[in-house]
Amino acid sequence: MAEDKQIILTYEGLKQLEDELQNLKVNRRREVAQKIKEAREQGDLSENAEYDAARDEQREIENRISEIDRILKNAVTADEGSQNKETVNFGSSVTFEDMETHTSYTYKLVGSTESDILNGKISNESPVGERLIGSKTGQIVTVETPNGTKNFKITNFWRE
Repeated sequence: MAEDKQIILTYEGLKQLEDELQNLKVNRRREVAQKIKEAREQGDLSENAEYDAARDEQREIENRISEIDRILKNAVTADEGSQNKETVNFGSSVTFEDMETHTSYTYKLVGSTESDILNGKISNESPVGERLIGSKTGQIVTVETPNGTKNFKITNFWRE
């Protein structure tokens, strides 16, 4: 079996996954086991929608536990403290402006596992993320996007 690639996480992302795993193993497993027990007590399982729903939920929980275990097994945390403070790096929050539309964006650069654009987190492996890394305030970076070439000006970056 091929070895899984390393997954880069922020310390915050690692902590969130560890907390989620703990919650799934301790609380959610217990809750679903109780639902299954109650559904079994209702009798005939062949036509018991509550039982089927609880079993589906149990399967989803176990799949998520396996996924988190795999991520944590292959996780490395970026040493954000040792990175160059003069340039944008993994873990930096960056504000940049689209030079054509003058729209401003602010995102935190995280690993692909943590990326969540709706919550202001983009992957360091994304086209935009890759181009932002190593840039400085005032610098213009060019990014090839599905909608064509975009030029972004770095207006600010910081680490939390």
